[in-house]
Amino acid sequence: MGSLEEQFPVPQKKLSLEIKGNKTDVVICAYEDHFFVMATQLETMGTILHARKEEGVSVLPTFNVSVIFGKRDEPMLVACARQLIEHIRCFSKSACDDAIMFSFCVYSNSGSSKPLLLSLGLKDHSTETLKGVVSAVSENGLW
Repeated sequence: MGSLEEQFPVPQKKLSLEIKGNKTDVVICAYEDHFFVMATQLETMGTILHARKEEGVSVLPTFNVSVIFGKRDEPMLVACARQLIEHIRCFSKSACDDAIMFSFCVYSNSGSSKPLLLSLGLKDHSTETLKGVVSAVSENGLW
């Protein structure tokens, strides 16, 4: 479905898929200090969000998602970013190898703590579309 391009200095993966009848292009990049994901159906960047794990003394991880540019009144975009950062946090290479361990991962200090920069240029922000994006990115992540 996607192609992995191990290029210096940034590993990246590109894929194209259809979500709700719309061609969707996805690019995933693993920078040294951030993950970058762009999903577009409009051939443009769209709304840009930043998601990161909050540092603190709490045992349970908390995440902060903010809109950098674009639509600030779209809670589904924020939910999409939150799902992706939680997935990265749990399922990175240094974290769990098995989905059965999900509850352990969420409550442990394993996983990547790299922030996520997410660009969403989508024709609609429906639950179905955003689930398709989260699924495609989760299945093809570089974490």
